[in-house]
Amino acid sequence: MDILKVLSRGIKHNPKNKPQAAGATTQLPSAGALPHPQLFHDPVASRSKKRKRRRDGQEDREEAQDDTDMSDVDYFAPKKPATEAVPTDAEQEEAPKKRKIKLLDEDECRQILRSHRLKFTILSGPRQVEADEEESASEKKKKKQKKDKKDADTKEKEKKEKDDHKKQIFPQPLTSFGELRHTYDVSPQLAANISAQGFRVPTEVQLASLPLLLRPATALKKAKSAEIPSATNGVDFLAVAPTGSGKTITFLIPAIDGVLRRRAEEGRESDAHVLEAVVVAPTRELASQIVNEGRKLAIGTGVRVVLMKRTLRLAAEEVKGDQTKEEEEKSEDEDASEDEESEDSEGEKTGKEGDAKPPARVDILVTTPKILLNFLSGKPGVRRLLPTVRSLILDEADVLLDPIFRKQTMGIWRACTHSDVSLTCWSATMASNVEALLTKQLDKRAKQADATPRPLIRLVVGLKDTAVPNITHKLIYTATEPGKLLALRQLLHPASSADSGPPLRPPFLVFTQTIDRAQALHNELKYDIPLEAGGSARVAVLHSSLPDSARSKIMARFRGGEVWVLITTDVLARGVDFAGVNGVVNYDVPTSAAAYVHRAGRTGRAGREGGVAVTFYTKDDIPFVKSVANVIAASERQAGKEGTEGAAVQKWLLDALPKVAKEDKRKLKVRGVESRRSGGKATITTKSAWERRREHNKAQAIEASKRRKRQRREEGPAQGEARKAGRGGVGRAG
Repeated sequence: MDILKVLSRGIKHNPKNKPQAAGATTQLPSAGALPHPQLFHDPVASRSKKRKRRRDGQEDREEAQDDTDMSDVDYFAPKKPATEAVPTDAEQEEAPKKRKIKLLDEDECRQILRSHRLKFTILSGPRQVEADEEESASEKKKKKQKKDKKDADTKEKEKKEKDDHKKQIFPQPLTSFGELRHTYDVSPQLAANISAQGFRVPTEVQLASLPLLLRPATALKKAKSAEIPSATNGVDFLAVAPTGSGKTITFLIPAIDGVLRRRAEEGRESDAHVLEAVVVAPTRELASQIVNEGRKLAIGTGVRVVLMKRTLRLAAEEVKGDQTKEEEEKSEDEDASEDEESEDSEGEKTGKEGDAKPPARVDILVTTPKILLNFLSGKPGVRRLLPTVRSLILDEADVLLDPIFRKQTMGIWRACTHSDVSLTCWSATMASNVEALLTKQLDKRAKQADATPRPLIRLVVGLKDTAVPNITHKLIYTATEPGKLLALRQLLHPASSADSGPPLRPPFLVFTQTIDRAQALHNELKYDIPLEAGGSARVAVLHSSLPDSARSKIMARFRGGEVWVLITTDVLARGVDFAGVNGVVNYDVPTSAAAYVHRAGRTGRAGREGGVAVTFYTKDDIPFVKSVANVIAASERQAGKEGTEGAAVQKWLLDALPKVAKEDKRKLKVRGVESRRSGGKATITTKSAWERRREHNKAQAIEASKRRKRQRREEGPAQGEARKAGRGGVGRAG
């Protein structure tokens, strides 16, 4: 059945079809399918809880809260009135007194963390620095000796010492958001705002991260198995968690709590705003989304969450620029010379009008990299610094520390000159070279400030760098570029004999490699939806070349259900939250495995079932598609689909696909498939080559005619009359 015909039937009541339609769309994200906040919940934790209940004779607190809260959580349900969710003043005052702080033993923490597939690792800290110094000293001595004299015992000892630097730890988990108030001393108003937003059961990344970010000393109090560095001054944190798992809320709550706590310690008034936290995101859409979520959590607290704009002026310290020092710092960054032009649309420089304005009142600033760096380096010969910033948050940190944004991100980090700046990094994918860069830079900053480095702790949720396990993946071979267009039209107008698996129903996203291809695909599809269903208004295109106002309008229309098919580039691949997107179509193969993880993560948000991720690949994509196939296979392994008939990637396909060479991976990440940039056979169109050639020749003839007319006008009337007279004389002579 054609889904577009069903959608175009209008709003007439048809009781016969009502039950069938409701049953068919129950599992779709757009139909309000219930979310599953916790993706992983292995039974190991429940067994330990049963043993504890039999031993103590009391009901386990965590299990009771899970039973009462898990069944009725809906993050996207209509919000309750504030009067129902916000507790009274008396309740807020009595809440900390009613319940004593009770921390779990390390064995209980280990069981809970492992049941949710959470792994904490200490990447660096004081012990790491000392070990590196000892290792460098020993290396100097061993250089004098021959390498072949190292016996097996020495090598084993060195390996063991190296592994000891990365100890696994088990901090306190957050079993419910109610613990934020009485265990971790979060502001009553902030706790009330969290409750008003409908948050009850934390997701995996929230369960693991919030205690460590809010009160690290409390979170690590019972962790005794590893020799943990001192966390009295906080920790630097790196989280790798699936898309749609609530990372934005996880870093906003500690940021707002930190502002409120320092304001109370210093005795500042609520209207005295000091810039204390900077959140950096790679795209304007993601930055705007973070601001919206932050303002919801900051209601009634007096904390101002502001989006950085071209005309915004901040309270900054101005110093004379030290160009030589900057060049030395930039030269130490690996691959800095490979930095390309930023894709950030907020690239306009701060003008003189912005300097004349008074500084804005900001507590938490959300920005894209280039627009903030333009402000910091707006005056020639003068550098602006942000000495009051105490927390730097990098959302989608792997791309912010990629060569595309690395110089800009490092420039912002250097401008935060406070001696006690905490760094938190968040993403669904994280390469090992990014972790090494962070470790190196943190140690360097600690040495420059002559301070003890904070411990850098990494959290991994589930399997690292894999797509969420609650969506269905499809890998479709279309042979040629025209075949992809036919396959996409088949998804728009599915037949009854379609392939197995859940169908792809609007609304959905379509990702292309370049802006030109996105625009061409939009021109091809905008007339595919019938006028009765809205026609061309149901298809839209969004990319970084559009003005900010146009992008905001398209986003609002898509969120409101007016647009069913949104064609876009990777500008919407990261972080943007669409609760009701039913699927994602990779019209062009993603440029990396990480790009596929983020694209596919636009559906299946908050654990919602029914999302579909479709990837088209042609003969030209075969050398590059194995990276995507490996990600899909790992995701299906987490979901328990490996080797079944419903699996999108079978073993024979993985064995048949060629391995991707490192050089090909690098070229694909930077440029994509080169043939799609040059056009030719890869042009998105249904017209034949003969038709395109004829249109090209016609356009060239029209242009030549216009050029001749312009030349005549420029030559003037006298030369024109002489030319006519010359033609007449030739005619009479003939």
